[in-house]
This record gives sequence, structure tokens and C-alpha cells, in this order.
Amino acid sequence: MEIKHEAQENKGAFIAYIDGQRAGEMTYSVAGTDKIIIDHTGVEEAFNGKGVGKAILLEGVIPYVREKQIKVLPLCPFASAMFKKMANEIGDVVI
Repeated sequence: MEIKHEAQENKGAFIAYIDGQRAGEMTYSVAGTDKIIIDHTGVEEAFNGKGVGKAILLEGVIPYVREKQIKVLPLCPFASAMFKKMANEIGDVVI
């Protein structure tokens, strides 16, 4: 799985590709200089149950926010559930 980050001025997305096919995405909005708001996670039907959303979060979002030293407000139900489930591993970046 390959995860690419696309960023614009106030929005961005982490997009997962498997064998060159778009498998899913996690989108966010920039909120000031110190946080992003995850507002959507979507996985293509063909890739459901393959851990795409979790991989996007753990391999894309988390390293990015730690590098930038910013926090995450997970409004997306999937992201919110993952932050609760994995509080010990990734709780340091959540608001």
C-alpha cells in the first residue's frame, strides 16, 4: 500500500493506493497553525476490510502531524473511533 499526501491551502487528504488503484482517503481541514480536523474517511468497496483506513491514519496522518508538531481533532466517526481504540499509541496527537 502506498499513501500519498495532497495538500492545498486549507484542506488536504491522505490517499491510499493498492497496486496502483485508489483504495481510500482521509480528508482534513486546517484549523489555525496548530491543528487539523479530520472530517472524512472513505474506503472503496473493493478494499473494505483490508485495513485501508487504519493504514492511512497510522502511516499517513500520524507521522505527518508528529513531524509538524500539530494536533488532530477527529470529527470523522472512523477516525474518532480509531483514536479512542488506540489511545495509548496515538493519543499524544489528539485534541
